[in-house]
Amino acid sequence: METAGVVFDRCDSGASAVSRYAFFGLVALVFAACVTLTVVWCHAMAAMGELPMPGGGSLSMAWAPMCGQKWPRVAVNFIGMWIVMMMAMMLPSLAPVLWRYHEAIGKAGAMRAGGLTALAGMGYFFVWAVVGVIVFAVGAALFALVVSMPALARTMPGGASVAVMLAGIAQFSRWKLRYLSCSRALISPGGVKHGMREAWSCGMRLGTHCMFCCSGLTLVLLVNGVMNLVVMVFVTLSISVERMARWPDRVARAVGGLVLIDGVVMGLRVLFA
Repeated sequence: METAGVVFDRCDSGASAVSRYAFFGLVALVFAACVTLTVVWCHAMAAMGELPMPGGGSLSMAWAPMCGQKWPRVAVNFIGMWIVMMMAMMLPSLAPVLWRYHEAIGKAGAMRAGGLTALAGMGYFFVWAVVGVIVFAVGAALFALVVSMPALARTMPGGASVAVMLAGIAQFSRWKLRYLSCSRALISPGGVKHGMREAWSCGMRLGTHCMFCCSGLTLVLLVNGVMNLVVMVFVTLSISVERMARWPDRVARAVGGLVLIDGVVMGLRVLFA
């Protein structure tokens, strides 16, 4: 005969399993929608072509207004695209961390664990939205300079090679490993507070750590074409494996080695073009 305590434990376990399936099912739906939109946008940008530059290389038309478009509309379109793309790239590694947060605040007695978890996720992607604003401003300014200064355009392929090699070197740094460690854990040692402000702050803190941790790989994505699906898949897999692997430092260095090779190959192409 089962005791009441055993029955309640089994009920709690069953409820937790249902909650977990619902959480990851919802994340999977959002991820699928973001991936679909990203692929559609990538194909649309590929159909527009790129702007050839003197000295080789090209620039994506994502940084320039189409016929009749104003700069504010271009900026809004880019930032919306950027947020959806970041959701597609970051959700695989973010979802397990948010689930741990959901469990922690649920055990701490929070009555709205699902809503607070969603708020933490919004805080995380708000950080990436701010990054998108900065990226667009820099990209649009660089686009304008390259168009008006052919001499600067000729240095772009070599500069891109150097930038990728620096991104690869950064993967071996203590700075990278420090922020990688921070990005793998959302919950502070002091426990979890479950107010709305704390949830938002928690998400923003994780987003900031993630931004610094992924800065090198983000640079690789931007240099190789912000809407390049192949590079996007590589960066997504690299970030996800770094966050979930048993030995993240080894994975980070392996990724750094691949990025360094890519940068060297880009440099050789410039030298022997």
